[in-house]
Amino acid sequence: MQVIICKNAQDVGEAAAMIFASTIYAKPDCILGLATGSTPIPTYQKMIELYKRGLLDFSKVRSYNLDEYVGLSGDHPCSYRYFMNTELFDHVNIDKANTHVPSGLGADPEANAREYDKMLAACGGIDLQLLGIGRNGHIGFNEPNDDHFVYNTNIITLTESTREANAKYFDKPEDMPAKAISMGVGGIMAAKRVLLLATGSSKAQAIHDTVLGPVSPKCPASILQTHPNAQIICDEEAAALLK
Repeated sequence: MQVIICKNAQDVGEAAAMIFASTIYAKPDCILGLATGSTPIPTYQKMIELYKRGLLDFSKVRSYNLDEYVGLSGDHPCSYRYFMNTELFDHVNIDKANTHVPSGLGADPEANAREYDKMLAACGGIDLQLLGIGRNGHIGFNEPNDDHFVYNTNIITLTESTREANAKYFDKPEDMPAKAISMGVGGIMAAKRVLLLATGSSKAQAIHDTVLGPVSPKCPASILQTHPNAQIICDEEAAALLK
């Protein structure tokens, strides 16, 4: 696992965008694994800038997102499909038919999870998987537990700390769904390259546990220690406990 420390969140975003750009340059029809939340926004902004300058072409790119809230449709402003459209897809020349976000709708979310795993297996493998990290060490929405990693796409009951961290995006905290559908750690670990971003002091303990702690489902991100090509890019605040 390689750790790159940048001065601030903007530098983290630009460094990550350059890795995405080099992946697309090298393989125009690459498959990207994408993430949501505030941390990757500077990365997406830089990617949009590169596209508008004529330096990036997304026309052959395919993408698979990590997760989605159960019960939110893609046109809900707090859904992750809506986030991806407004923060990236609407601003570049990607074919939205080639962009995939797990569905949290329907009477059988578990069936949706199984279908998403079939899609991931059939796509040929994610070339570059982007991750954020929760304050409790979750990646995707794979929350900590005591005894096992969850490898398949699954339906997750969100922890109180996760709901507290994400409630700010909803008009009313009680409107936030209690469950999400998330790619499991197996799907994440199957990616050829993994890039985890972390910014801010609230992520410092999670980054410490990911890099220096034992590989344990109590910190799901710690499994990246066993990935052959994983990188963490964080700002100085998120890296504070590594020093």
